[in-house]
Amino acid sequence: QVQLVESGGGLVQAGGSLRLSCAASERTFRTDVMGWLRQAPGKEREFVASISWSGGSTYYANSVKGRFTISTDNAKGTVYLQMNSLKPEDTAVYYCAAKNPSSSWAAFSVYWGQGTQVTVSS
Repeated sequence: QVQLVESGGGLVQAGGSLRLSCAASERTFRTDVMGWLRQAPGKEREFVASISWSGGSTYYANSVKGRFTISTDNAKGTVYLQMNSLKPEDTAVYYCAAKNPSSSWAAFSVYWGQGTQVTVSS
């Protein structure tokens, strides 16, 4: 039902910046929350940031707070993740996701994009 396409990943040096984009094919009131999660090789997927289409409420993982900013362009149906002061430990595949407010990111009802690779060199 919902298709999510990420873009903007790439290779950057430590301390650099990168902006990820997520284009959503549709938005519904049942799928009101958008988020970014990441997965490094050999590690479990972890939450990075989230935002709602209907409001300005945002949430960040402690590891990225103050460095990353999530935002939306509702007219374009696009979610962004501005990443500043990047560290090598930020290296991972970043996934765009969508869920309803009552679900956790671990729920099977969550919609996922294909992911985009972010690599931060030291």
